[in-house]
Amino acid sequence: MYLIFKRTCDILLSALMLLILSPLLIPIVFGLKLTGEGYIFYKQERVGFHNRNFFILKFATMLKDSPNMVGGIMTTKKDPRITPMGGFLRKSKINELPQLLNILFGEMSFVGPRPVMPISFDAYPENVKKVIYNVKPGLTGIGSIIFRDEEQLISNVKEKGLDTWDFYSNKLYPFKGKLEIWYQRNQSFTADLKIIIITAWVIINSKSNLVYKIFKSLPQREF
Repeated sequence: MYLIFKRTCDILLSALMLLILSPLLIPIVFGLKLTGEGYIFYKQERVGFHNRNFFILKFATMLKDSPNMVGGIMTTKKDPRITPMGGFLRKSKINELPQLLNILFGEMSFVGPRPVMPISFDAYPENVKKVIYNVKPGLTGIGSIIFRDEEQLISNVKEKGLDTWDFYSNKLYPFKGKLEIWYQRNQSFTADLKIIIITAWVIINSKSNLVYKIFKSLPQREF
């Protein structure tokens, strides 16, 4: 019943939010068209439900050829490849709103593990790969809340002259895996609602530790 209810909520809420947010989304579309390189949406292959790949939608925030530039697939806090509007869109998470269409089409849900690129998926430990997408990937999730400062973490690693891929594969992704396994063991309508509320809260108050006060059994962040 939980899954049926969740999917029904996904359909109704994504359609309603697209309608309500249209006065915000339409000016952003025009703004992106007139700035940067003039392209609006960024479409990228990600790993999704039952490890099947799909194309995620975002507002464009980086230069078109950024994956082939210095920095590759990893984005730092002050990445020079970010477009004029991109910094604001990324910080406010508005760049993620086109994923409401992914939710409406059934490729994603509001809450779940964030879908990652195939190359990033390989950074997960094998035991995590087998189960992490037994639930649909989400617009937000417990990993997104805990590692909302991921770009800053990568920047810090780079500044220290350390191997960023080693950090991803040996520290960041193994711990993200623990968080998502925790979510699957504790998922419920109430837990999803709390995650959505906490996501909105940490966008406003990025230093908040509210998530650990609400989910006391959540694995403690190690770095």
